[in-house]
Amino acid sequence: MYRTLEECLLELEKTGQLVRIKEQVDPYLEMAAIHLRVHEAGGPALLFENVKGSSFRAASNIFGTLDRSRFIFRKTLPLVQQLIRLKGDPVAVMKQPWKYAGVLLAGLNALPMRKRRHPFVKIKVSDLPLIHHWPMDGGGFVTLPQVYTEDPEQPGIMKSNLGMYRIQLTGNEYLPDKEIGLHYQLHRGIGVHQTKANAMGKPLKVSCFVGGPPAHTLSAVMPLPEGLSEMSFAGVLGDRRFRYMYDEHGHALSTDADFVITGEVYPNENKPEGPFGDHLGYYSLKHPFPVMRVQSVYARPNAIWPFTVVGRPPQEDTRFGELIHEMTGYAVQQEIPGLKEVHAVDAAGVHPLLLAIGSERYTPYLTNKRPAEILTIANHILGTGQLSLAKFLFITAADKYPISTHNIPAFLSYMFERMDFMRDLHFHTQTTIDTLDYSGEGLNSGSKLVLAAYGDPIRSLATEIPEALQSLQQFEAARLCMPGVIALQTKPFTDYATAQQEMKVLNEQLAHHPLDGIVQLVISDNSDFLAKQLSNYLWVTYTRCNPSHDIYGIREKTMNKHWGCEGSVIFDARSKPHHAPPVEKDPVVEKNIDRLFSKGGSLWGMGL
Repeated sequence: MYRTLEECLLELEKTGQLVRIKEQVDPYLEMAAIHLRVHEAGGPALLFENVKGSSFRAASNIFGTLDRSRFIFRKTLPLVQQLIRLKGDPVAVMKQPWKYAGVLLAGLNALPMRKRRHPFVKIKVSDLPLIHHWPMDGGGFVTLPQVYTEDPEQPGIMKSNLGMYRIQLTGNEYLPDKEIGLHYQLHRGIGVHQTKANAMGKPLKVSCFVGGPPAHTLSAVMPLPEGLSEMSFAGVLGDRRFRYMYDEHGHALSTDADFVITGEVYPNENKPEGPFGDHLGYYSLKHPFPVMRVQSVYARPNAIWPFTVVGRPPQEDTRFGELIHEMTGYAVQQEIPGLKEVHAVDAAGVHPLLLAIGSERYTPYLTNKRPAEILTIANHILGTGQLSLAKFLFITAADKYPISTHNIPAFLSYMFERMDFMRDLHFHTQTTIDTLDYSGEGLNSGSKLVLAAYGDPIRSLATEIPEALQSLQQFEAARLCMPGVIALQTKPFTDYATAQQEMKVLNEQLAHHPLDGIVQLVISDNSDFLAKQLSNYLWVTYTRCNPSHDIYGIREKTMNKHWGCEGSVIFDARSKPHHAPPVEKDPVVEKNIDRLFSKGGSLWGMGL
């Protein structure tokens, strides 16, 4: 496997999977725009050889396709899959030791190796490629960092955490070259370490590794089973022990990294971080987050700065998710009894929408099937790791009907054919949601909705728009998004009091119409956009709704504190004043980068 990032890039180039960009490019918006255009075309990895304002090269789109990611880890991927299976079934080794001999030998690479020397020279933050990704971003960001911390109570690499938390290098109130911003939540591994350091009244030492073998980057985003170290995983995945040392200030250094930024986070020391164009397709706005006082910045000779660009899916991080699912899907099933399949929907920004298939074994004697065990499984899902960030969870159990969460239209149709909206909507109000989701009542504050369905179909889904929806007052442009789902257009959202009156008007107009086969009405700013393609419906509907505030129903009722509706359920998916703005490309920058794709440019002839 690869000892350095450059070894990987050279092999990608040798196999026709990388292109060098020789023209000078500006890290302010241009590099990100080039990356986005190439990624959208399914193009190669990119090596920027002439970055304006920096002597270092930069690389992007390394993991831009699933096939390329598989190629990079082709030698160790099967071993990793076996290792994760063994974590859930360790007795298998004793039963068939010959089958797992390769895994046991590969396990030697799980032991980190401490070194005495490092290859680095010291530089400054301002020497780095300070990549500004989207027009409203607050400054330059690191988008593929490996942020390393150790447990203050039990220091050492085996009790450490390696996570991918974005880092703001410039802008806002940060002192140039002396401070950077860290964006993370306190329930994450680094947040647990910071909480302990705060209680002890001492700063938390932080090391930010950038680059190095691709296995290190992937390990930083892996949802690993409890007790499995990211550094151990990186060693197995990279077929090379994780090499590290400590500098004179006691900061850990990954000696295979291209860059390392070290420093301290002091108790209760925050500064505004952001905005940042994020993976939901909207900006995450400016909020106080921990500030890191920079101690040292290291770079290896001829270092390469890796980066990615996130925005409305699909992006490069989509491929991360696909590869991770291939490796760890079995582990999630082992962790949650009865769960057969789970899918975080990328088109909806991953965390807002989760689809799941569970088991129904509680009441096999009942002829009138209804959700039971899947409700227990749903609670387990919402209490497990990053799955807990889900805002909408659709869950069912399959009997004689073969279904898959990865066939989204078929899965949703299966659900909608069976869902009883007076029984099967289960709200979690006044709770936490993803920090990046601005549909709620405030930062980290909102609601969740479990939609559970099980049993035989109770309806056929309509494939035509009923006449009653084509002659409404205040609501117009009815469009079919998918069977049973209609988008309606109305005036822009102003406030919730007005929205409630608007939905009352809609309810009065439709209360006496059966609307057979119409299960969901989506109120939008642009119904043509919603109906144009499935990804638009998924993105708008599930990123712009706070379940407790934005869901209504035709002939809605509350019985014994349980809300439901006898007719269609209504999702108000209009943009709200408190929502973050969506990320949008800069047309001037788009025109400027045409030079690289024109005849004579580095990207000419690539069919982009």
